[in-house]
Amino acid sequence: MENNNLIAFRESSFFNKENKITYIGEGEIGGKASGLVSVKNILQTFKSENNFNEFEITVPALCVIRTGIFEQFMKRNNLYKIALSKLPDDRKAHAFQKAELPFELLGDLRKLISELKTPIAIRSSSMLEDAKNEPFAGIYETKMTPNNQADVSTRFNKLVEAIKFVYASTFFKNATDYMRATKYKTEDERMAIIIQEVAGKKRDSLFYPQVSGVIRSFNFYSFGNGKPEHGVVNLALGLGKTIVENEPTWFFSPAFPKTDPPFYNLSEMMKNTQNKFWAVNMSGDYKYDPLKETEFLESKDLETADKHGTLKQIASTLDSSSGRVVMGTGKQGPRLLNFAPLLRLGEVPLAELCEKLGKKCQEELGNPVEIEFTLEIDELNKNHKFGFLQLRPMNMYDEEVSVEAEELHAENLLCSSPNVLGNGDVNTISDIIFLKKNKLDAKTSAKIAMEIDSLNSSFAEEEKQYLLIGFGRWGTSDPWAGIPVSFGQISNAKVIIEAPLEGMNSELSQGSHFFHNLSAFKTIYFSIPYSGNYPLDWEWLEKMKPHFETENLVHLKLENNIRIKVDGHKGLGLIQKPKP
Repeated sequence: MENNNLIAFRESSFFNKENKITYIGEGEIGGKASGLVSVKNILQTFKSENNFNEFEITVPALCVIRTGIFEQFMKRNNLYKIALSKLPDDRKAHAFQKAELPFELLGDLRKLISELKTPIAIRSSSMLEDAKNEPFAGIYETKMTPNNQADVSTRFNKLVEAIKFVYASTFFKNATDYMRATKYKTEDERMAIIIQEVAGKKRDSLFYPQVSGVIRSFNFYSFGNGKPEHGVVNLALGLGKTIVENEPTWFFSPAFPKTDPPFYNLSEMMKNTQNKFWAVNMSGDYKYDPLKETEFLESKDLETADKHGTLKQIASTLDSSSGRVVMGTGKQGPRLLNFAPLLRLGEVPLAELCEKLGKKCQEELGNPVEIEFTLEIDELNKNHKFGFLQLRPMNMYDEEVSVEAEELHAENLLCSSPNVLGNGDVNTISDIIFLKKNKLDAKTSAKIAMEIDSLNSSFAEEEKQYLLIGFGRWGTSDPWAGIPVSFGQISNAKVIIEAPLEGMNSELSQGSHFFHNLSAFKTIYFSIPYSGNYPLDWEWLEKMKPHFETENLVHLKLENNIRIKVDGHKGLGLIQKPKP
């Protein structure tokens, strides 16, 4: 049944008066696009029920290429043989670039691109994306293009390349590894494509939103006076890639927006908050590489944003003379991206909007939700632009497990933590993989990720699960901050521990796709505080005889199972050593 928020592109235009979502082709529109269609209806009700006149809340214009085009593309070019092979990603991507898009699509694409001269994002919208139980969040690629070339043909060619790249990502190793952890098969996946305007503004030769964010209506890591049902919001400067890639961001409870995250001191806060941002490169000076997601993207430092004036409402400054943090950018000194002017002054009611919008979407979906958005702050006219980019359900737990605080200091524990993602009482794990101490640095982190990938593949073939222990931030794209694994590379880890390491004590980025997938697959995640109040028994681990060992990793195969017990409502968890 056709939704009244959808209209055929050839009967309308990209920016149509009815503000409807346009489509090209036949078939399904995929999970991500379906979520945005439902958002249109939710926002209409939300605006009538709430008075947020300071915000212009919209879904940025988009057009969906339906799944029928993908099926035609695959079959007419005989791509399934190479797509389902074990060839590396670049070989597959190259084959897709050489293939021809269906002729029926080309006229509509040329008409669409002739209407647009602003940056666009070409995003996946597969049939499996944004499902409640096994959402493929962040598994497929997104390609952004500046789309500012003078001639239509160049813009058209860049769009075609980007579409083929996203199609190819359906069969990249990250996606196939992830698929292996589900009940689905890669050959059953069907891909729709979203072509969407990038929210933001052009600043010199860069295009980016002032703020990107993720709202989660349930918070697995509540802190201070916050409760899980209060939710959590992650904020970043620039494109949302910072949040998606699990890079450092600022996070807060919408109920207590003035409460800082639980950093131990100012030095740690300065080191573990955002210091770079992503933007679309509009200069025309870039290296041609249609097989690379970041072909048209730039990573810049905060000094660049400072020159653009985009830090004024979202940053504070470290006053070197007093050693104190001063709100705003009026003083000279290192910038701290703590969003204090935005959250503490109350002139822009963002926290209240996030709280009510999260609750409204949760009510409509009947399930806790995750929302991706952008924000442009308009100090002069008080007409702040809030771009609603994505809505998806969060996968919650249904098993009631109770853990009390005093149990975290019981005898015979391998470890415990007051910061645990997940829920359950697990007594089926006898394999432990742990990273050797002092083996993690920027030079070895990528190698370690490949070693884990190899071990994980063997567990996947045996359909077994294991406990994984490492340092720093799992799933980060920053080799200095932790181990840059994708979810597919650790998909058979039932329990993951983030152990403390000096100089590498970062708070978790809950808005990232990596952590969304952890919760979706009910993977338990322990974050052990650096305080020393919750020690991990390394002595016990290191005295056990290895079943297998590499330069960086140790695999233990225990005679008896360990027990993992996690109370998801309280965020408390413990792991008991096997009984003798």
